[in-house]
Amino acid sequence: MKVPLSWLREFVAVDLSPEDLAHRLTFGGLEVADIHVIGLEGAELPWDADKIVTCNILEVMPHPNADKLVLATVDYGAPAPHTVVTGAPNLFPYRGLGRLSHPLRAVFAKEGARLYDGHAEGKVITTLKGRPVRGVMSDAMLCSEKELGISEEHDGIIILEDDAPVGVPLREFMGEVVFEIEITPNYARALSIVGVARELSALTGARLTLPTPELHADGPAIAGRANVTIEAPDLCPRFTLGLAEGVRIGPSPQWMQRRLTSAGMRPISNVVDISNYVMLEWGQPTHTFDYDRVEGGHLIVRLARPGERLTTLDGKDRDLTPGAESGLERPPLMVCDVAGPLAVAGVMGGASSEVGETTTTVLLEAAIWEPVQIRKTARGMKLPSEASRRFERGVDYELPLIAQRRCLELMRQYAGATVAQGFVDAYPRPWQTITLDLPPSEVARIVGVHLGAHEIADLLGRLGFGCEIRGGSAIGDFAAYAAAPVVRVTVPSFRLDVSLLADLCEEVARVYGYENVHATRMADELPLAAQSGALALEQRAREVLVGCGLSELITPSLLDMDLVAAVAPSEAVAEQYVKLANPNTPEKTYMRRSLLPSLGAALTMNLRERERAAAFEIGRVYLKLVGSVLPDEPRRLAIVLAGPRAVESWAVADREPMDYYDLKGVVDTLVARFNLGDRVSYAPLTDDERFHPGRSAALLLEVEESAEAVAQQPGAGDGAAPKKGRARILSRRVGVLGELHPAVRERLELPVPRAALAELDLDALIGAAQPPTFHPISRFPATVQDLSIVAPAEVPEARVAALIRRGAGDLLEALTLFDVYSGPQVGEGKRSLTYHLTFRAADRTLSDEALAKVRKKIVGGLEREIGATIRA
Repeated sequence: MKVPLSWLREFVAVDLSPEDLAHRLTFGGLEVADIHVIGLEGAELPWDADKIVTCNILEVMPHPNADKLVLATVDYGAPAPHTVVTGAPNLFPYRGLGRLSHPLRAVFAKEGARLYDGHAEGKVITTLKGRPVRGVMSDAMLCSEKELGISEEHDGIIILEDDAPVGVPLREFMGEVVFEIEITPNYARALSIVGVARELSALTGARLTLPTPELHADGPAIAGRANVTIEAPDLCPRFTLGLAEGVRIGPSPQWMQRRLTSAGMRPISNVVDISNYVMLEWGQPTHTFDYDRVEGGHLIVRLARPGERLTTLDGKDRDLTPGAESGLERPPLMVCDVAGPLAVAGVMGGASSEVGETTTTVLLEAAIWEPVQIRKTARGMKLPSEASRRFERGVDYELPLIAQRRCLELMRQYAGATVAQGFVDAYPRPWQTITLDLPPSEVARIVGVHLGAHEIADLLGRLGFGCEIRGGSAIGDFAAYAAAPVVRVTVPSFRLDVSLLADLCEEVARVYGYENVHATRMADELPLAAQSGALALEQRAREVLVGCGLSELITPSLLDMDLVAAVAPSEAVAEQYVKLANPNTPEKTYMRRSLLPSLGAALTMNLRERERAAAFEIGRVYLKLVGSVLPDEPRRLAIVLAGPRAVESWAVADREPMDYYDLKGVVDTLVARFNLGDRVSYAPLTDDERFHPGRSAALLLEVEESAEAVAQQPGAGDGAAPKKGRARILSRRVGVLGELHPAVRERLELPVPRAALAELDLDALIGAAQPPTFHPISRFPATVQDLSIVAPAEVPEARVAALIRRGAGDLLEALTLFDVYSGPQVGEGKRSLTYHLTFRAADRTLSDEALAKVRKKIVGGLEREIGATIRA
């Protein structure tokens, strides 16, 4: 929210510097994000006090040599008038009229003044120099808003209000400081100049002056000419109407236009500008109807009916029925007449009752709406507005009549209106006053500051709270707090955020000053925090993967079905996904069931900028649970490798792309660090459309099923009571890994011949992880032997390796596969596998006889289990 300092000073008398004011506001909870200075010292282009002044335009004459230029005779306080050559189109209507009976106030820049170039793109500073313009000397200028840096407007010169002084430095008359304040939802009361003035008065102790708006209503009474029926009183606590007749639509006064521009709003017309001005000033949005377009002057507040539509002020035809087309999850609240909807309550008006150039009678609405209803309507219709921003946070119930008086009086003054006497005020749910008893001991407990009842009452009184001290005399001694009086606090209607003692304590702390609340040291030492084993293992997984050369990514948990379909078309079924009711964007509507789609999208973006990607992500997926509103949220680990195996270097000639085996090596390393090497195996993956069927695998983890679970299996007891069983070992799939299917690569637009991805069930791996084991280093030498076998091609290598380890027992220190061969020398349907076997005993040097027995046992197991033979 933009807050002009000159406007603020109309309500609070502060003489601090803008920097000090920003500091006070920020420490009071209203963060000043930026300070914009216009024309004064500290601005990008300060206005020279001697060279840029206010002036009177006395006469506008034709230029003798140019139809698109005029000569303006200007009085700027000098002994003699000055002639200025200008092409401002808003002066053409005065050309050739002679001496103006009503001179125009404007801004005069003398030669040497520094201004922005009005004809250049952006802000280009130039120095004004005299030169002939089509034969007439011009050494001065009448300025537009762009040349002064006020806005981008350059269609005409600035015309000041009639009572503007002549010959004074412009910086004294129009110089401005604008605070840009970040208003959080709990500071809804500060979404107005008056609201910020209240806060600033409380924080600085400056005097606050809030005048009661006066209204001169001379027209016939409104009774019988306008009426309202509220069919949804739970959604509309209050609705007021005022009536202005004889309205003349035109531009608003210059001072109002300048303030609106400084506050970030575009001036439109006097009636619209007045409505916006009062909203910014008091925080109460109003809406203007063309009275002649409201059937019988009777407004009805009700929910939209099925099939109804409305063309809003932005020109869009909107469906008011909840559903996918409208984006609404509930019927919007509408302001209607007997013929149909006229406006979306609290959000935006409709074109059918819009105030236009032909409007002469204005029906003015100022109402209070239920915040949740307005928020859901504005977001569902994707129709945010300044009005909805205030209503969805809550507006003071007592503001509507204040806003009515202020708006109608301004219409009387600047739109020539005759105001009807009285108001229509439907108030089905009046404001319920909240009273709280605040003991000083509660402030001491929550804030940590020991204040007496009078001090607390003074601090809260600055914010507009009504305070009364009850129960004896105020005692400042902390030891006597138990007997101290309480402060009975009456919460004002503009503080909708205060309902608890804790809220009052927060207000005391704000006004007292957070910087004055000193740190309190605990009397005892903090106990050691219990470390979560699961979180420690999650962090261990990160460290292992970073050690493998991977970088961690964090991708959005939200995605759309198009991305899911690119990776796994059969999984793009919206009903299987958790859907957000209020997504920020249509592209981020569903919560992911897998990390791979979002990681695939991240891979695509990364490969546009670099030739190689090696990354991982640890995150949660969201799986629907039958009978539960909340989804299951298991942790997953995803890995992606793409691009050349080696980083580009003059010393590396191998530029082969990373493939399945690189990915498997990373997974093997992680499994080993979790001490799961003997419980993990791989199986061919043929049923996953995401992966290449010949270059992918499923990761299997051996899990033990308890005896009780085995006994409960069907048939375990032949229908009788379950018999005692024995635990059994099962292989459970805990992940998939492999190279992406070419069709998936194409849909993701990956510019690489191969991309390897994995997704693992991290919760399962963490649950099965074992602490590391350590063995003493043997003093005895190792013996390395080679073993070459011929086995059926369909037997997985992992099965062969497992049989070798089982036959070798504890004497096998390492097993390395270093050669694989398939060809005529080993026969069709078979392949040769050659291993290095490293043997070592912890307590002796192994003899040839002992190794021969081990080797015989290994070979026998291979022959018996898989029909393998020793290759000659």
